[in-house]
Amino acid sequence: MTVHDDVFARIESLLEDEDDWVSAMSTVACELHTSFEHFHWTGFYRTVKPNVLKIGPYQGGHGCLVIPFDKGICGAAARTGETQDVPDVHARSEHIACSSTTLSEVVVPIKNSNNQVVAVLDLDSDLPAAFSPEDISFTEHLCQYLGAKYF
Repeated sequence: MTVHDDVFARIESLLEDEDDWVSAMSTVACELHTSFEHFHWTGFYRTVKPNVLKIGPYQGGHGCLVIPFDKGICGAAARTGETQDVPDVHARSEHIACSSTTLSEVVVPIKNSNNQVVAVLDLDSDLPAAFSPEDISFTEHLCQYLGAKYF
């Protein structure tokens, strides 16, 4: 069993009887943040009205409070419905520097049963190219699970 498999199994167990979305996001953010040393900011942005994300539960330093779908990497994930893998945030002109120490980022959309983006999972690292293909596959699987379970 890989570390990703182990973390996913723990999350499934922790959320087994949980029906509150905020509690679930809080639990997932904590579990991810404490399980992977290279996850320096781990959290959710929720779609709160058309084309607007607002910060949800997270671990790490302060995040941006509001992100329009047309701004930043989180906005790009929400707008396109596709995972954004950014090994070097300085190479993406639309990157919003909520933290000056962030060097790489992965943002994965969470979709409801109508394929609408209801939230994104944002992972930031102070290391360049920190996220492996296994990290990305794992977080995509996790976000599909969360979307199916809560929406």
